[in-house]
This record gives sequence, C-alpha cells and structure tokens, in this order.
Amino acid sequence: MKNWILSAALPLSFALVACGETGTKNEAHEEAGHAEEEGEEEHAEEEGVITLSEAQIRSAGIMLVPVGMAGSGGAASLPATIEADPQGMQVVTAAVSGRVVALHRNLGEAVRRGDPLAVIESREAAQMQGEIEAARARLALARSNLGREQRLFAERVSPEQDLIAARTSATEAGIALRLAQQQLAATGRAGGGLNRISLPSPIGGQVVSRTAMLGQVVAVDTELYRVANLGKLSVTLSLSAADAATLRPGGIVTVTAPGRTAQARISFVSPILDAQTRLVPVIATIDNRDGQWRVGENVSAAVDLPSRDGGRAIAVPQIAVQTVEGKSSVFVRTRTGFQAVPVDLGPVSGDRVIVTKGLKGGERIAATGSFTLKAELGKGEAEHGH
Repeated sequence: MKNWILSAALPLSFALVACGETGTKNEAHEEAGHAEEEGEEEHAEEEGVITLSEAQIRSAGIMLVPVGMAGSGGAASLPATIEADPQGMQVVTAAVSGRVVALHRNLGEAVRRGDPLAVIESREAAQMQGEIEAARARLALARSNLGREQRLFAERVSPEQDLIAARTSATEAGIALRLAQQQLAATGRAGGGLNRISLPSPIGGQVVSRTAMLGQVVAVDTELYRVANLGKLSVTLSLSAADAATLRPGGIVTVTAPGRTAQARISFVSPILDAQTRLVPVIATIDNRDGQWRVGENVSAAVDLPSRDGGRAIAVPQIAVQTVEGKSSVFVRTRTGFQAVPVDLGPVSGDRVIVTKGLKGGERIAATGSFTLKAELGKGEAEHGH
C-alpha cells in the first residue's frame, strides 16, 4: 500500500516539475518575444532615416524650403517678374555740361555711398568754384571789418551804426558763401581743379549700367551710371479682385524658378485695378543678399489665399512629395539628415499641394533633390535586407 502511494505521488510531482519547466520556458519565450518586438520597434524607428552632413546636402543639390501655412481657400500659382526695389536703384546724371575726363568705376564693381564715379571738366564748374572762392574772400574781409568795428566801438571811437552795418555785411557774406557751396554740391563736388566736378555715388551697391565714355561731351541730365542695391528686390504679380481681397501686407509668396525657391513677403496690395488687365497689382519683397535672383527675370509665384472664415492649412511644393513604400511622404530635415514623414494630401493648386495630415508647419523639407533622398533611402533598405 505504501509503495502504491509513492508511485502514485511520483507522477504528480513530475507533473508539477514539468509544469514549472513549461512555465519557465513560456516566460522565457515571452521575454524573447518582447525583446524581439522591442527590437522591431527600434528598427521601425530607424526606418526612413537618412544621415547626411551639410556638405553632402549641398553636394547633392538638395534645396530646403520651409513648410508654410496656406489658406484653406487654396493657393494661386501665377507668373511674376523680379524687379529692382525703387528705393534701391539710382541714376547718376551729369548736372553740368562738359567733357568726361575720368571714370572711376566699371560695370559690376561695388561702390559705397560717396565714392567718386566720374569727373567732368566744365566751364560751369569753373564759374561755380570761382564764385565760391570769391564769396569766401568777401566773408573774410567782412569778418575783418566786423572785428575792427567792434574794437572801435569798444573804444568809443566808432558809432554803433557802423558796428551794425559791419555785422550785417558779415552775415550776408556768410549766406553768399553757403549758397555758392550748395550750388556746387547740387552738381557734384570739387574734382581736383577749378574747372572739374566729381560725381559721387548716391547709394552703396553695385554698378549695373555705365553709358559714359572718356572724352565724351555730355549735356545737363545725361545719364552716366546706374547704381543698384540688389540686396532686396521686388516681385510683381497680378491677381483677380476676389483673390486680392483676401490678401494683406505681410502675407507669404513662394517664388520659384529653375533650381531656386524662396519666400517673399507682400508689401503692397493695390487698391486700384489695372485699367488694361482689370487685375490687382501686388508687390512682394524678396531677400536677395545671396544674389540668386536677377532683375527682369520671369518666375512663378504661389500665393496663399486665406479663406474668408480664416481657416488655415499647410501647403508644400509638389516636387517635395515622393512615394515611399506606397505612401506619399516628404523628407523633413533633422539634426543629422532627413526623416521620411508620411503625409495625407489634399487638393493641388499650381505647383503646390495641400497637406492635411503629417506636418505641423514650420519644418524644413527637401524640395529640389527629394528624389535623390528617395533613391538613397531605397538603396539603404536594400543593403539592410541583404
């Protein structure tokens, strides 16, 4: 009977041990499974990441554009023209007739305000500078007489009337000298001789036109140079009255041309329709300190059109959207490179498309060159698969 009890207990203990071992194996299997899932999650977090340095980005020709807000009313893509800022372009003319005897600047050269551009030899210049010298001499004589009359009046030798007359003469001589100097300043400044006028640059910038030639005889108001400060340019475009009614100064205009994209800010929305086109002229200001835009260039301008209820959305260039693993994605700039971010797209307007989900606004994304990033991402995934 005792042996039966022991033999009966053995299977029970064995079963308990087996259960314990099975539980341990299951727990180990579950832990392994969790570890595998965590590894997959970590791998998933690394998917879509491309590591590139700033030098590599520039070498690949990848252009970054900021993600801007667009009106839920859409975005209008319009032809536009780059023009010089009216306050940044100055024409230098001959203020006196004469002969050009010196040219100090050529096309493309940088100038500072006040730098000499040309020297004109002129009889008018000789006459003006002669009047200055004569007025200066008269002023010196008048001041000398005034000093003498002040001494005589103090010694009670000369009457006060003579002192007043001397003081008046000195004042008039000073006025005559200043007038002669201002007449010369209106035409230029002394150019190294009594018969020469030097024409200074009115602003700092770059010489963009030079029509003057050495030895040329010029008349008054003949154009000799054009100097432009091209660090800031204007973008001119025209919109319908309905679209222009939603715009305000300060709005964003995305300017694109082959290989270039930049943002301009609206500075003027005309309250008057153009008589011929029946459209509203709009002017935006664009930063050109890097010199990538040229005056007279035809470009494309995408204008955010806010809806009348004030709703806002996000718009990106169509060239920035690539298909990655069957999903529309954009490449967002990170500290170490780029991250492929899936996005949901809305309506297309011109060269831009509305993003309804996936971006918050304010990110920098790859526009030109985004296809290169897609190819690089595909190559990296293929290598990882092998």
